[in-house]
Amino acid sequence: MPIMFSYLFMGAAYGILMIEAGFLWSYAVLISAAVYTGAFQFLFVSLLSNGVSFLTTAVSAFLINSRQLFYTLTFVDDFKKMGKKKLYMIQTLTDETYAVNCSLEQVDEEKRSIMFWVALLSHMYWILGTLVGSLIGKLIPFSTEGIDFCMTALFITIFMDQWRDAKDHFSALLGLAVALICLFLFGESRFILPTLLLVSAILVFRNARGEEENR
Repeated sequence: MPIMFSYLFMGAAYGILMIEAGFLWSYAVLISAAVYTGAFQFLFVSLLSNGVSFLTTAVSAFLINSRQLFYTLTFVDDFKKMGKKKLYMIQTLTDETYAVNCSLEQVDEEKRSIMFWVALLSHMYWILGTLVGSLIGKLIPFSTEGIDFCMTALFITIFMDQWRDAKDHFSALLGLAVALICLFLFGESRFILPTLLLVSAILVFRNARGEEENR
């Protein structure tokens, strides 16, 4: 439900931007179905409008979505066991689906089934939101400013649930500390990738040491 509300509003906002930029509604819907990158799609509108080169667009997409490379590490084993659904799960793994999947308490086949439906429904919400925004967006009588905070609110809620349920808060505190340090060192537009690299490296090293001590 939180993903549905945030995706319908954000998808509609994206659809409105595409129409205002002079593109057909069908282009907006097709991009949401195939590209499906959330934040990058809003930048994509500007890139398309200004005729930016394919290489620049590709590099921009990679840098903005590089954090998702790390998301997949969490579910490598689950995706491998999902057969033909594997590629779709990789394509539809977003910030929001990742956060929800991390909160699942189910295991094995039941968990993987829920993960698939979370991915499929979230994808459909985004496409539907884009379609609505493209067709009737200009008639909406209120400002869409601030709607993107729905996604931030979703992450805060899930973080709080994870904090409450977890016995060890090392990973959460590490993520917060490293994020603040990288934000100070690299700035708000460049801190995400260094944060993910450092946190991943520290956790891998910590887990490796823990396995050695248990042998």
